[in-house]
Amino acid sequence: MVSTLSTTFTGLNFVNPFILASAPPTESKRKIMKAFEAGWGGVVTKTIGLHPVENVAGPKTIYQRTSETKPYVSRMKRPDTVSHSSWNWELISDQPLELWLPDLEEIKTTYPDRMVIASIMAGAGSEEEMDNWRKLAKAVVDVGCDAIELNLSCPHMDRKDMGSNVANDEDIIRSILYAVKSAVSVPIWAKLTPASSSLLDGANAAYEAGAASISLCNTFPSLPLMDPETLKFEVEVDGLVTSGGLGGLAILHQSLQRVSDISRAFPDKSISGIGGIRGFREAFNFIVHGAGNLQICTAAMEEKGSGGVGIKLIQELKDDLSDYLERHGHSSIEDFRGIARERIVEHSQVRRKSDSYNGGFAQSA
Repeated sequence: MVSTLSTTFTGLNFVNPFILASAPPTESKRKIMKAFEAGWGGVVTKTIGLHPVENVAGPKTIYQRTSETKPYVSRMKRPDTVSHSSWNWELISDQPLELWLPDLEEIKTTYPDRMVIASIMAGAGSEEEMDNWRKLAKAVVDVGCDAIELNLSCPHMDRKDMGSNVANDEDIIRSILYAVKSAVSVPIWAKLTPASSSLLDGANAAYEAGAASISLCNTFPSLPLMDPETLKFEVEVDGLVTSGGLGGLAILHQSLQRVSDISRAFPDKSISGIGGIRGFREAFNFIVHGAGNLQICTAAMEEKGSGGVGIKLIQELKDDLSDYLERHGHSSIEDFRGIARERIVEHSQVRRKSDSYNGGFAQSA
């Protein structure tokens, strides 16, 4: 059987299912071009907006590492440590739309076989903001972007009508989808936050309103560690810190849970999986839980000498996937996508020591 790395996802043809997530690896034309030269199948651009942003006057991203010796988890650089997570409080792109547009056109012209997904974000609650969504969507599609990812998940926004702050409002999710779909005809991906008490409801609203895919998980809201001796946070500005986003291997299992929840609730819908992918084993797990597309950030950023775009990483991912397909006789990832769904059950369905357990419910008379 001939195997292939190519996949069709939301109607788009990807040369391989691995793409860089919306983050620093996709913040500029230079980085995106370098990523495509290295072999990535697509990119989701750093989120483009119309509202002014300005990042903190200090480090925007740090990396946590684990060790068998104290401190067990720290950003401190030490020998014999392994990656644990990334933490950031970085905002969306500070490059205005007018500068992004010629860059996007050049990227797509140079790499016509690679998928360019533009991440966009505006506000909500008014027709003016809906027009902002339409303006952003139409502009990026007009210069060649293949799809749009709606940033409904950024955990760093002060405005209550933007980013993850709208995650629990199904009406807002629908209104944004309707506005964007009225302006463009390309596939629309909705990136949702894992920090929502109604993730399934939000996903349902997005799918019903026409989202071609759900992208998750974005980073988890979190705080950096404080050093007990200096009383300083591992990242701060003037002694202050605010909620940031945790990514990397530390969120892998939580991300898989949420992908599984949505995949089992909507088995016929598309999911782009994100959160803790460092190699093929992690990617495989997203696929068997239903994801048809894999987004990667922290592992690419951490790779030394790659300029933050994972030059060795993408080759490793492609080689390992190709090897797996050939060894198991699969033609593509579709042969094993979603195979874990039926094995995720309620607690009471897992065999117990006796036959009398019924989930903790009292037996009826």
